[in-house]
Amino acid sequence: MNLADSHCHLIYKGLGEQQPEVLARAREAGVVAMLNISTREREWDEVIAVAEREADVWASVGIHPHEADEHPDIDAAKLIEKARHPRVVGIGETGLDYYYDHSDRDRQRASFRSHIAACRETQLPLIVHTRDAEADTAEILRDEMWKGAFPGVIHCFTASREFSEIALELGFYISISGIVTFKNAKDLQETAAQLPLDRLLIETDAPFLAPVPHRGKTGEPAFVADTCRFLAQLRGEDPEVLAEATRANFHTLFAKTRA
Repeated sequence: MNLADSHCHLIYKGLGEQQPEVLARAREAGVVAMLNISTREREWDEVIAVAEREADVWASVGIHPHEADEHPDIDAAKLIEKARHPRVVGIGETGLDYYYDHSDRDRQRASFRSHIAACRETQLPLIVHTRDAEADTAEILRDEMWKGAFPGVIHCFTASREFSEIALELGFYISISGIVTFKNAKDLQETAAQLPLDRLLIETDAPFLAPVPHRGKTGEPAFVADTCRFLAQLRGEDPEVLAEATRANFHTLFAKTRA
C-alpha cells in the first residue's frame, strides 16, 4: 500500500525521542507522505525542520483552539509569512473546542477566523479541529466562504452526518482517524462508510488515538495502515485502492506537496 498520514505530530512526546525509528516503521508500512502538524508558535520551527530533513514529511503552521488564549498576537499576517516556507503546505490545526474550553470561546473564534484569512490569501488548506462546536464551526466556515473561497479538511472527523454534509458542500475533505476502529464509534462508522472516495483522507493524529489493534499504545504514522484496512472493509473496498485514493487526495488537497 502507498499511504498518506494526513495529520500527525512527529515532535510530540512518544515520537520525538525516537523519530528515526518511527519514520522507518512508517515507511516499512507503506506510508509515503506525512503531514507534521503544529499547534503552538514555539513548535513551528521544529516542525518545519523535520520537513526540511525528511523528503516525505511536510509541515503546517497554526494555533490549536486550546492555545488561543496564549497566542493573542498570532494574526493572519504572521501565519502568511511563515507559510511562505516551501515545506509548509497547510495552515492549522485551528478551529473550535468547546469540550475542554481551555481557551475563551471568543478568542477561539477570532483565532479561527485569522487562520481562515491566511488560507484565503495563500490558498493553502485550512486544517480544522472541531469538538462539541459543530454549529459555530459550520457558521464560521459558511460565513468566511462567502468572503472568498479557501480549501480545507476537517481533521479527525467525529462529528455528525449532517456536519459532514455541510463540510462536503463547502468543498472540504474529511479525514478519518483511528477512532473509526473503536467499538463505540458506530455513528462515525456509518458516516465514514458513506463519504465520497474523492474527498476522503486518513490520518493517525499520532501520538494520539492509536487504532485497534494498537489501542492504548502510543500512536504512530505506521498505524495509518491499520485504519486504512478497517475503513476499506467498512466501505467494501480494496485496501490498496483506498490507500491509493486517499494518498492521491492528500496531494490534491495539499497541492504544495507536488512541487
